[in-house]
Amino acid sequence: MNHVPTQSPECSGPQSQPHAGAQPAEDLVLSERMQRIGRRLFVLSGKGGVGKSTVAVNLAVALARRGRRVGLLDVDVHGPSIPTLLGLTGRRMLGRGETLLPLEAMAGLKVVSLGLLTDSPSDAVVWRGPRKNSAIRQLLRDVDWGDLDELVVDCPPGTGDEPLGVVQLSGRPGLAVVVTTPQEVAVADVRRCLTFCRLLDLPIAGIVENMSGMVCPHCGQTFALFGEGGGERLAREAGVPLLGRIPLDPAIGKGGDAGLPSASQEGDSPTHTAFKVVLDALLSVPASA
Repeated sequence: MNHVPTQSPECSGPQSQPHAGAQPAEDLVLSERMQRIGRRLFVLSGKGGVGKSTVAVNLAVALARRGRRVGLLDVDVHGPSIPTLLGLTGRRMLGRGETLLPLEAMAGLKVVSLGLLTDSPSDAVVWRGPRKNSAIRQLLRDVDWGDLDELVVDCPPGTGDEPLGVVQLSGRPGLAVVVTTPQEVAVADVRRCLTFCRLLDLPIAGIVENMSGMVCPHCGQTFALFGEGGGERLAREAGVPLLGRIPLDPAIGKGGDAGLPSASQEGDSPTHTAFKVVLDALLSVPASA
């Protein structure tokens, strides 16, 4: 198999094209893979630094803990963080013939990331748009996902090649989970993400307000470090649900560094409860919303 390459000098010309007869056959394989997948949940944001990957990982883990068959696809080509958040750093995906095999992070959760194909976590992927689109197509087509109830897709910030490519290639049924933080500088960028979804006719499941106040590790009270209500105002303005608010909890950062997402832990902390609220709201959204 021509596995997804992990490094390349910046492309200055067109990519080589496959044989004329290869494309229809590849499209058929892609279609067959996608037919075995239930809902695609695209975790999106118009802005970086809002904790989108943390939300994607915790949603995927929480779904798997409820007995769902879940795939987690990291299409952040230049900064894949899913391997770190799930404690998979240093492990690599393997191939079997023409097929790539996802890693199993826990029972019911299969994980695919370009970060699991590089030789070192410090390797840089230097690609232009056409090569990124080719890599995303290959990850969807050549990975043996098997039968999934949900495929959670962690997209990089913005409305460029990666989110556009994966939404178009994955097909339906799909839902957008849009992540923001409370302050207006984030909300302004996330508005563009909502426009992106509507231009692609991608239904919006709702908005998650992340870093919605900080939980004091000593007294347990929540303080609004980044303002209040930005996600709720945006949801009301856009006419979509507010799925929930995730507090800024130091335990989330520690758990992410240790590869132990909050949703994988038992307990009734504010963060654990908040993710449960988001998941319950998401599962109540019809697939055709």
